[in-house]
Amino acid sequence: MHRHDASELAIRLGHHAEAVCRRYLSSGKRAGRYWLVGDARNNPGRSMYVRLTGPKTGKGAAGKWTDASTGEHGDLLDVIREVLRLADFEDVADEARHFLSLPHPEPEKMRTPTGRTSARAPSGSPEASRRLFAMSQPIGGTLAEIYLSGRAITSLVGVTALRYHPRCYYKPDEHSPTEIWPAIVASVTDLDGRQTGAHRTWLNPDGSGKALVESPRRAMGDLLGHGVRFGVAGDVLAAGEGIETVLSPRQVLPHMPMLAALSAAHLAAILFPPTLRRLYVLRDRDPAGDGARDCLIARATSLGIEAIAVSPVLEDFNDDLRWRGVDALRAALMEQLHPNDVHRFMEGMSGSAGTRRGAGNSTSRLPSSS
Repeated sequence: MHRHDASELAIRLGHHAEAVCRRYLSSGKRAGRYWLVGDARNNPGRSMYVRLTGPKTGKGAAGKWTDASTGEHGDLLDVIREVLRLADFEDVADEARHFLSLPHPEPEKMRTPTGRTSARAPSGSPEASRRLFAMSQPIGGTLAEIYLSGRAITSLVGVTALRYHPRCYYKPDEHSPTEIWPAIVASVTDLDGRQTGAHRTWLNPDGSGKALVESPRRAMGDLLGHGVRFGVAGDVLAAGEGIETVLSPRQVLPHMPMLAALSAAHLAAILFPPTLRRLYVLRDRDPAGDGARDCLIARATSLGIEAIAVSPVLEDFNDDLRWRGVDALRAALMEQLHPNDVHRFMEGMSGSAGTRRGAGNSTSRLPSSS
């Protein structure tokens, strides 16, 4: 097969990216504008993401995928080859042509009962995420605050990217009725601060934990490259996967700008502020976390950004905070941060007087910036 013919097939598959994913990557699920799955061989997980929308060709094209744990990337022809274990590319092309010959109806436009097109934003779109966040309320005094406190996250000053919605819709799947649960709603923003998506964490009605549903955490909108931001990044940024993973070290580093990318795949793909000089990668102790760390550090280093992996003692930083305590977490972070950043971001924080004096004595002669 000529390269031109293969490119045309890949473009045509990209037009039906979600249908391709539902057929060949059935272990995954849609998350906003992406399909998340374990890998190109349809293993369960969230390390690989497939773009469901985008231009026909080039960067960000629909159907393009990246595996954050391995660094592999490709198009939907590669998916068909890997899933069906086809060695001959002509067989891959024949399978793709067969798939494309099947009917794949486009999603119907939403209409009002009178038959007119609805003004409601399409489900899962960036506009829908902005409307959801606007309808939510600050988290102070809500079930969201109770839930986070149960995770030992009690310092919430400046956490404006999180809000609370008392009656947030949850639909288990397209065939099930809609349920209503309280939820934490997080704003996903780009480098300019424009909201591109939202993340929902549905809660039990008493705030004692996550809601007892199959997928208590879901994202919507345009996520790739963006994240949930706590503070404005300048020359230093700490980035991790989950919101709780990031908010946990923030309990002892309240002045350090941080970002939650929402998954290992998205962590590997975050965009860097032009002013960034040092990046801390807050890793989770699992294979996907290791892959995201390595990909992100390689990208940052290639751009001249100093990249430092910061590791928890237990599975993640929230486990460290809950089970080892704030003082142990502070001590572990101090050992892994650049000395100048210990001085800049830990100084003046809340905590025991002895701990503050200890931190001050160890850094008092250091300059305030590198």
